[in-house]
Amino acid sequence: MTKTLEFDYIVVGGGSAGCVVASKLAQDGRFSIALLEEGRKDSNRWIHVPATFFKVLQSKDATAYISEPDSSLNDRKFAVPQGRVLGGGSSVNGMIYMRGQAQDYDDWQSVHGCDGWSYRDVLPVFCAQENNN
Repeated sequence: MTKTLEFDYIVVGGGSAGCVVASKLAQDGRFSIALLEEGRKDSNRWIHVPATFFKVLQSKDATAYISEPDSSLNDRKFAVPQGRVLGGGSSVNGMIYMRGQAQDYDDWQSVHGCDGWSYRDVLPVFCAQENNN
């Protein structure tokens, strides 16, 4: 006998965005959600040590896709690493924090109407991340 599984939503990809979407959908308990991830739990020890980023890229927990030629790089191609674990690219990013350009956030609010997304609004979040809070 084959068991049939049914879900209200199926989220494909257990990276940062997929995990957040699945979590938000499940938050109030009204929906059943399946989160599908090709890879495994991010248990590779090299994922959790920033200096060993390149060891992760050589493991089954990451894949490097090759870009199309980029005219800004004299038509060279470059590798685009992607995580194949729960956490996706955030699990294989070398534990790097990076602030975006302030004008982009300000534009999100003033041009696109995304209240609460100005640089002034998100700056405390960046500061908390940089201090591991």
